[in-house]
Amino acid sequence: MPLFFRDPKQDKLKPIKTKQMKTLKLIAIVAMTTLMSCGGSTNKQSADADGFGAIEKEIKNKFGDNAYYTDLAITYNKSIGNIITVTVTDNPESLKMGQWDQTQNAWKQNSEISLEVPQGSKAADFMFQLNEKINLSKLGGLVEKSSLQLSSEKNIENPALYMAFVKFPKNGDIAKAEYTVMLKPENGGTTFSFYYKLDGELITMDY
Repeated sequence: MPLFFRDPKQDKLKPIKTKQMKTLKLIAIVAMTTLMSCGGSTNKQSADADGFGAIEKEIKNKFGDNAYYTDLAITYNKSIGNIITVTVTDNPESLKMGQWDQTQNAWKQNSEISLEVPQGSKAADFMFQLNEKINLSKLGGLVEKSSLQLSSEKNIENPALYMAFVKFPKNGDIAKAEYTVMLKPENGGTTFSFYYKLDGELITMDY
């Protein structure tokens, strides 16, 4: 079926020529490709500050900038890439949170949990938000730092991320919150764990 366009000079419809059709198709393909690439793939993001920053952006796109968390982890699987796991709510005083994970860029809620807090306390006091104090760009930077230290001290080339997460104390004391980074040799083996304060100071490393 031929397509038409309106010629403003003659104020009537004219058929679109084959050459014009090819141009329109090319523009449409370019537009679709651009839209698909803009979405990004969190499962393929690199284990560094930029990659984890992109993952944080995706989490905020899903749950909102002001969501509250009690657990947040990124696990790396060689076959499928990054797996994001969160326990999250946008309304702490509801005393309900959802446990979600994202695998291969698809979000799925696994369960809903109910909370109990001490009388006179606010549920939000036992949760954290993603902001200047706690953020995934910082965590990603610490993955890079840990990898360099492991390569230098243990002579392990290309250590791979196993898991990185925010360790938030159950009593809500943010001063005792930590970043944890777990790495393994590229082809498997011993897990090396690094524990950091929120300012990036290394607490300890063990394996």
